[in-house]
Amino acid sequence: MSIAYSRKKKINGIILDILIALVVFACVFPFAWMVMTSIKTRVQTINPAIWIFRPTLENYRAIFQKRDLFLYIKNSLVVVVFTTVISIALGTFAAYGLARFQFSRKEDVAYWILSLRMLPPMAVVIPFFLFGRFLGLLDTHLLLILVYLSFNIPFTIWMMRGFIEDIPKELEEAAWVDGCSRYQGLRRIIFPLIAPGIAATSIFCVIQSWNEFALAFFLTSFNARTVPTTVTFFLSVLGVIWGEMASVGVIATIPVLIFALFVQKYLVRGLTFGAIKS
Repeated sequence: MSIAYSRKKKINGIILDILIALVVFACVFPFAWMVMTSIKTRVQTINPAIWIFRPTLENYRAIFQKRDLFLYIKNSLVVVVFTTVISIALGTFAAYGLARFQFSRKEDVAYWILSLRMLPPMAVVIPFFLFGRFLGLLDTHLLLILVYLSFNIPFTIWMMRGFIEDIPKELEEAAWVDGCSRYQGLRRIIFPLIAPGIAATSIFCVIQSWNEFALAFFLTSFNARTVPTTVTFFLSVLGVIWGEMASVGVIATIPVLIFALFVQKYLVRGLTFGAIKS
């Protein structure tokens, strides 16, 4: 009986390993294909059946020398950093208010905040365009930051509210008894405990801001253009320049991967925060 059970368990383990390998392959293959396309010549990119070739860095040289990709990377970094920092700061304090204070129609306010995140970008791009033109902010970093905040702050509030509610209120009350003010309790008790949640929320804010295309495309023209909008540069009358487009895709992925590596220790803890109750 034990031999049959052991054999069945081993077979199930093998099947599970195969399924995991297939899922990993399906997730990694598009990125690997993009990397491979980025080191092909333009003629080679036309024929996807070419698997063995001599790699070239010509596409990477072209996007930095001819397309001035550094400018768009700088624009994206400015917008993403300010958007993420402001969203985390304002969203965390707002989430603390929703988690700790009682007031009338609190849940209605919370759902209204969440509804702001449900708006599709194309539904609000014209109002944002008119708003930017009225204030003279079109094609500026400030306009993109304000627009992205309108989506990221509601997301941050809902994420951080759950993390804060998982912190026992008695910990704060004990700190107050010891002489801490509410702000000191926040700084010394709450913030250290919700650090994993802040890391998890930050990575999502970074990804959402870095990858956003529609709003950045319509609200900028040159000075504040971000990396995703450069995809339109590679649509020519002669066809799509796949090599350079893939090179931009690879370069655009690197900052998010680096940030994820820095916060991965807190990211997993943040995503599983509150999943196991004592």
